[in-house]
Amino acid sequence: MRGRTGLIVGGALVGIVVLGALLSFVWTPYDAVAVDPTSRIQGPSAAHWLGTDIFGRDVVSQLLVGARTTLLVGVVAVGIAAVLGTPIGILAGMAPNWLGELLMRVNDLVLAFPALLLAIMFGAVFGPSTLTAMVAIGIATVPSFARLARSGTMQVMSTEYVLAARAAGRPGPAVAARHVLPNIAGLLLVQASVSFAIAVLAEAALSFLGFGTRPPTPSWGRMLQEAQQLLYSTPELALWPGLAIALAVLGFNLLGDGLRDKFDPRLVDSR
Repeated sequence: MRGRTGLIVGGALVGIVVLGALLSFVWTPYDAVAVDPTSRIQGPSAAHWLGTDIFGRDVVSQLLVGARTTLLVGVVAVGIAAVLGTPIGILAGMAPNWLGELLMRVNDLVLAFPALLLAIMFGAVFGPSTLTAMVAIGIATVPSFARLARSGTMQVMSTEYVLAARAAGRPGPAVAARHVLPNIAGLLLVQASVSFAIAVLAEAALSFLGFGTRPPTPSWGRMLQEAQQLLYSTPELALWPGLAIALAVLGFNLLGDGLRDKFDPRLVDSR
């Protein structure tokens, strides 16, 4: 029941973020990047539901379009990590011992660089942008997928049906596609959900530091950065993007925990 509750709550929070991003394509109360000096730093009202920022931009409109940026970064970063990390992990789990260890040691070297540090390095070399943030976060997340895929592959390779398939002369790629990948897909789905939460935090931090999404494209992290100078006089300007980031991260984490409870047979057996 606990796992099901987490899955439902997490799915609902993620659904709200996705709904806000989709809604921003067809409707926002105002143009999210339109500057209106006559409407600077207004409180919540019928015209501006959550007020306006220091440039007179509508906060609700920025939050909706910022959700689009957040999801884009998460999808691309997690996609890069899954596409690169999963084959590496499967190869390391199926290859001879020396090759598997070599791949994992290289993987550990990449793991030593945090996503934030790698993104700052990429930003310094290639210039800050949303694309730079997506690629850097994706590369930094590759080791997590590789380690998980290798662990799952080694468990699957020890099963009797895989031993029978190998004894029947099936080639390695066929065994990986037919037996290994379908059996570790649930684990990878859980990792993708957790990695999405990490990508949301990393993108917000990079935008806050000036290495992520560039203006005028709305971003929750940059909304926090712009609101910090008014933190004591107008704290709600920092509250709304901070709350959006917190709810998105909480939703993806709860979704990952719920999926883990659903797909992990050891947890099911223990109940």
